[in-house]
Amino acid sequence: MQIKIVKEKPQDKKLTEVVLNHKIAQDRLCSRNGRKILEIKTPEPKKMNLRKWIVLARKIIRTAKANREEKLFLSWRELTGHLSEKDEKHLGALFSEALEMANYDFQRYKSKPKEGWPLVKSVAISLEGWSGQARSLQAGLRRGQTVAQMVNYARELANISGSDLTPTKLVTEIKKAIKKTPIKLQVWGEKEMKKRKMNGILTVGQGSKEESKFIILKYLVGNKKEKPIVLVGKGVTFDSGGLDTKPHPHALDMMMDMSGAASVLATLLALAKLKTKRNIIVLIPAVENMPSGSSMRPGDVIKMSNGLSVEIGHTDAEGRLILAEALIYAQKLKPKAVIDVATLTGASLVALGTKASALMTRNEELAEKIRKMSEFTGDYVWELPLWEEYEQDIIGERGDIANINTKAKPGEGSTITAGIFLWNFIKDCSNWAHLDIAPRMTAVPQEQLAKGAAAPAVRLLTELISQNEI
Repeated sequence: MQIKIVKEKPQDKKLTEVVLNHKIAQDRLCSRNGRKILEIKTPEPKKMNLRKWIVLARKIIRTAKANREEKLFLSWRELTGHLSEKDEKHLGALFSEALEMANYDFQRYKSKPKEGWPLVKSVAISLEGWSGQARSLQAGLRRGQTVAQMVNYARELANISGSDLTPTKLVTEIKKAIKKTPIKLQVWGEKEMKKRKMNGILTVGQGSKEESKFIILKYLVGNKKEKPIVLVGKGVTFDSGGLDTKPHPHALDMMMDMSGAASVLATLLALAKLKTKRNIIVLIPAVENMPSGSSMRPGDVIKMSNGLSVEIGHTDAEGRLILAEALIYAQKLKPKAVIDVATLTGASLVALGTKASALMTRNEELAEKIRKMSEFTGDYVWELPLWEEYEQDIIGERGDIANINTKAKPGEGSTITAGIFLWNFIKDCSNWAHLDIAPRMTAVPQEQLAKGAAAPAVRLLTELISQNEI
């Protein structure tokens, strides 16, 4: 999509004018003086805030696409006049992110219609009557578009069927994505992981015919003395639940169980495209969790690479096993900070609904930075506790710890249980946070985004790192 700034209202009547109106009953396409008008129903001006404004910007694109309007123009003064936020660069970034994200649809498996896919090709922003800094606005628009394109890349990856994006095929996709960037790739197969006793990953993947992979991406362009920031992404390319198989229809979206991996990869790509001068390492344990005669069994006890033994209480609590191995390795990198991202628990969706990801950390300063940045970017989070009282919930009977609380009622505090499990493998790192993005894995209708993967945390992590908040 081309997003451009113009000083005055364009005279070209081939452009569809976007008009905002809180008084109309519904959105409508009409014509005035030979020009098409796309009239968009908005919230009442006095009730407008950034959250509603982002959704409004997306709605403009989704409505235009529904009416097959390809070229739009709108007034920036009209669009932002009722906002208390006046930072041109910030608003420009949020706006272009919203446009790009709303313009995306997953079409890989669909037959192209004769008339082509509906797509908004250009948006002209008229600055007529606006007195702000055009240069700052333009910078924000460019930045937001770059970040949103990477968000959409993560959505595309997460939407691909599990058969078409195995751990090996994920590596192939990554190799394509990092071409012409300073990002370096290292991949360990099962042989290399066995040498390092990374049994958490190997055990989850042993039920599948597909080989598990441990993917390491390094972007080291910052000060040589600066410790790296490590991002860890859960890469379960398909999760059947293993022998504790998910009942229908809960497995239908489980190609998206690698959304954490997609998000940290996209974050790294965005930072590289923005030429961010930081040292960043991304770790992706990539596996399939499948039922077979060689699958891990409930009641198995495995020894992790740090020597801790884990009792398998449930084979569908697999993500924390592979993340734990990645966190053990992350500590060896002497990181400045570690953040892991994972579609880890359905219980987080029960707790928070679909509006925010769950945040867990024992570092209150880091928690506050993430909370503030989530509001700044629109990638919302809400913190859950990691009190030491919860540690006793996963003490094992046959191993040191269990991968679920086998003594509790189903679902009882299980998002926190998962966080506590991970903490056991990263406790020596004081600057660690866990993001359970399961609530935000898929877009919901009121967000004005296409159905399918939402790729949460990309905008949040990109700004958190590029603005030197961690």
